Amino acid sequence: MTRNGGKLVVDCLTALGARRAFGVPGESYLAVLDALPGSGIDFVNCRHEGGAAFMAAAHGKLTGQPGICMVTRGPGATNASIGVHTAMQDSAPMMLLVGQIGTEMREREAFQEVNYRAVFGSMAKWVTEIDDIDRVPELLSRAWIMATAGRPGPVVVALPENMLMDQTDVRPSGGPVQVFRPAPAAESIEATKALLATAERPLIILGGAPWARAASEALQRFAEASDIPVVSSFRYQDQFDNNSPTFCGDAGVGMAAGVKALLRDADVILALGTRFGENMTDGYRLLQVPDPVQKIVHVHVSDAEIGKVYRPAIGIHACPERFARALESALVGPWGEWREAARSSYLNFIDQAPAQPGPVDMVTICAALRQRFETGDLVLTNGAGNFAVWSSRFFRFRPGMRLLAPQSGSMGYGLPAAVAAKLERPESTVICFAGDGDIQMTMMELATARQAGAAVIVIVVNNGTYGTIRAHQEREFPARVSGTELMNPDFAAIARACGMHGEQVNDTAAFGDAFDRAMASPTGAVLDLAVSKEALTPYRTLTQIRDGS
Repeated sequence: MTRNGGKLVVDCLTALGARRAFGVPGESYLAVLDALPGSGIDFVNCRHEGGAAFMAAAHGKLTGQPGICMVTRGPGATNASIGVHTAMQDSAPMMLLVGQIGTEMREREAFQEVNYRAVFGSMAKWVTEIDDIDRVPELLSRAWIMATAGRPGPVVVALPENMLMDQTDVRPSGGPVQVFRPAPAAESIEATKALLATAERPLIILGGAPWARAASEALQRFAEASDIPVVSSFRYQDQFDNNSPTFCGDAGVGMAAGVKALLRDADVILALGTRFGENMTDGYRLLQVPDPVQKIVHVHVSDAEIGKVYRPAIGIHACPERFARALESALVGPWGEWREAARSSYLNFIDQAPAQPGPVDMVTICAALRQRFETGDLVLTNGAGNFAVWSSRFFRFRPGMRLLAPQSGSMGYGLPAAVAAKLERPESTVICFAGDGDIQMTMMELATARQAGAAVIVIVVNNGTYGTIRAHQEREFPARVSGTELMNPDFAAIARACGMHGEQVNDTAAFGDAFDRAMASPTGAVLDLAVSKEALTPYRTLTQIRDGS
């Protein structure tokens, strides 16, 4: 069978297991667009390449399969770069397919010409350009495996226009590739247990996503039987049952004092799948670089991560999930008081937060949502900003619930991620928490959600300021406000204009009924919550930050 390059690209993606692609159409890859109808790949027509790339990154994080993003050359690709960077820092498998100028025009600064190896080389696992149509099956298969094997991440594949129009009788690549992750050596399990047994204050940190439920449950059984506290790394608190008496919070931006104390005071740390980034180490201050006082057992699927920042006492190149399953028998140690104190600190952070100033109290709102979603199929998403404390730190995740949030601190991620999650899990309740500044980065994707039939619920924490920057500003330059005030549009009206339910909530007591209406809307909803600037953080008002109190 003879086919053009665009058809071959789509046939190869289908064979590899792709079911959905996110993108903005462009003339540079018309042959690919032409081949999509009837292929089995659902093309989600987005409003901006940044939103499309966020959707692909979130799809990869949610499913463990590469999220596919298709964009045109030049500005299309550079717009999508934010999603590539996010996927890299999230260790999320993703493939960015970029229409490219014809090969005969290279090195002339042709219209929208970009050297993709140079642009994406530092933010993707691999970047390539397919000049020869006969190599499409080979290189797409390699890209798919590269995105998922080892530490997952994004790959970028440029597709020249003339290659996509060429004809070939080369067949598509074979079916989906199964890659087995390395198992831990038996002696590494025994060495880890022996080191943990010597600890006075052991700690387990887990990260990476998605963990298989069986692996998370195996780790939970070990931690509970051994009475060892567990902390998740930044944005991965959904990978462990938060109702377990061993779960003691997450290590990330705005880290709770109790979690900082755990990392600082632990003498042995079993780190499973985490990369020891800046946010989970409080700017690399909680553990000394490169030789920490704490003895670290670092288990990671990528050997490149072991010793990258900290020299471990034991480094184990293995799949963290398989390591967790292999732990099996519990340890016996005098750690009950250490674990109980850590758990109490975590619960107190949530349950003893003071009432918030202003018309809508987010402490009360989150308490109501926790009660409503104690069980069930739920996905929470958020972008970046102080508002994210409500969806990440004031919610308790149970098995099966997911949190999609960017480790890269990318504003605007939450809404596209919610769209991707709802399309993948249509029966789930999908709630996006967004700040008023955050939502405006990708607000046009409300129209994408409506067109794609993704009935998401967006909760806008509207305080009229870029909250994170304002908090830093008030601390460093008290009462000297510059560039952080926002005059916002009517978010509820924009939702209604997109065919969704839109409602302003100006009083805490009104939230319950408003949320019921949002849940009942078959087209999704936006709830615009009037939140005071004073409530920038749960425990310190804006005035207290300014005054240094």
